[in-house]
Amino acid sequence: MAGRSRDMVVEPVTRDAAEAGTVPVVAGSAAEVLGDYLHGRAAEFLRALRAPARGGGGSGGGAGPDDAAGPERDGAERDGPERDGAEPAVDGLRAAARRLGGALFTYRPLLDAVWADGLRTELSWLAGTLGREHAYAARLERLLGALHRLAGPAASVEGAAGPGTEGRAAEPAGRAGSRGGAAAREKSALPVGAARAGALLERQLTLARTRAHSAALQALGSARFHAVADAVALLASEAPFRADEARVGLPAVTVLEPLAEQARRQLADAVAALPLSRAGAPYNAEGLARSLATEVRQDAAWEQVRVLLRLCRYAEEVLGAQAEPEGRMRSAGEALERHRQASAAAAAAASAAATPRIAPATAYALGVLHADQRHEVEAARFAFGHHWAPRSAGGPRA
Repeated sequence: MAGRSRDMVVEPVTRDAAEAGTVPVVAGSAAEVLGDYLHGRAAEFLRALRAPARGGGGSGGGAGPDDAAGPERDGAERDGPERDGAEPAVDGLRAAARRLGGALFTYRPLLDAVWADGLRTELSWLAGTLGREHAYAARLERLLGALHRLAGPAASVEGAAGPGTEGRAAEPAGRAGSRGGAAAREKSALPVGAARAGALLERQLTLARTRAHSAALQALGSARFHAVADAVALLASEAPFRADEARVGLPAVTVLEPLAEQARRQLADAVAALPLSRAGAPYNAEGLARSLATEVRQDAAWEQVRVLLRLCRYAEEVLGAQAEPEGRMRSAGEALERHRQASAAAAAAASAAATPRIAPATAYALGVLHADQRHEVEAARFAFGHHWAPRSAGGPRA
């Protein structure tokens, strides 16, 4: 990632530097600290796996803001795992899988490479498969809410300047009235097409959600999932460190901190490549003057930063309570999560607008919805730059 090898050699941190307070002091050897963390996350995974049998108990995952499946839901429409009370267990499985995968990636040089790569790939597959259903549900909720918000004022204008206005006293019938009627007809295009656009989005995203639900059920009953569960069960008792790696017996601060610092530098490099100066306004008009293909390419760079930032958070979890406070990273992560949701919603609106033979009013409403979500994308980029700037001013931590 970010042009660096995950196996790059890093210099060990000296005890003098640790005692000087420049790095967190972690008690125990690297094998003990990393092993305890992996055992704990594996136990959380297994507890979440048993939760449906107990009636959908808590996940025990302690998920953070970007570890939850998504925004709050009102519970009006719930299918599959959400219906039978297993939603907390699914969230716990995903959170534990992401944390395990992040630790396996960052601290891979200390672990058996084949085992770590294989398990990390499977955990990524599982977390993605289980999260897809709720992602579609949250996307639909977001888009319908935005449509309602956008159509509301237009509907009010239409009611104020529409046919009902002709009965108002002292209303001139001259050019002013003509201009008001033209404005009303122009603005009425959104509420007229909003209902059809909402129906189209609901049909497409509900179908995608149903397919994702079926895929999740199929995955949970597959031999591949049972193999992942067996591997995690073994990890709960034993972490396979590299047999030829002598560093695992050294103090954790001299071994784990340099690897965590490597993750921080990868994040800093990826952030440095972002156009933060262009995202310096909360609603950047220049950021909207681009093609859909350009949007996808630029969104991918921001998504890469979101993933790297989450890896940094998980890497610092291994270091324990003495690690650097996460307040700024957590706020930046929340901004990037909003960026991810808005960019995905904008792409869904653009995809719906490409449906053949839709009415012009429907396409217009979807275009307005796409522009609204791209404004949210730019606002999230501005928020990220605002949260990140104080930290980046001093550069990555040495």
